[in-house]
Amino acid sequence: MSLHIRRNADGTITGHNTATGFSVTSTDEEEVRRLVHEDAGWEYTPPPSPTPPGFHRFVLVHDAFGDGGFDDERYERLRTHPPSGCEPADRGCFALTCERPGATLLGAVSDTVAEIRREHGLVMSGLGIEKPDEWLGDDRDGYGAQIVAHLILTAAHRASLLGHGRKDLVRLLDASGLR
Repeated sequence: MSLHIRRNADGTITGHNTATGFSVTSTDEEEVRRLVHEDAGWEYTPPPSPTPPGFHRFVLVHDAFGDGGFDDERYERLRTHPPSGCEPADRGCFALTCERPGATLLGAVSDTVAEIRREHGLVMSGLGIEKPDEWLGDDRDGYGAQIVAHLILTAAHRASLLGHGRKDLVRLLDASGLR
């Protein structure tokens, strides 16, 4: 079963449940999403309210790949003293849900990762995105930017596990022609 939501040329939104054949079209996207989820028997949670100007919402995870979990003692201080605007969350690994200031999403993520490393000695390993589809989202501070931050953090974490350092990753970035 899969649910599909699509924007139509006339400004309406169409939702479709492939399992039941249920389809609905309306100008109210939230109503379409609610009805399609209801048809599938899934609970629908509306999106959170927008962040204030200059703030960005994201999740940071420290996934040690089976080594420890949310309650692991190495996270104790971070659980009790998270960065301002972040709350600890159990996502099968240690995570923080954050709403933090920054000129861009990548800036807010970078500042938060640096603060956690400086204050707690822990390098967060990603944004908790499974099967990232880098082609989704073209908003500089939206989903596309979350994918970029996730892939960079994941690459840094995995490179360090393989014995590669900062110079190796910077060399690769420089070779890509990124300006």
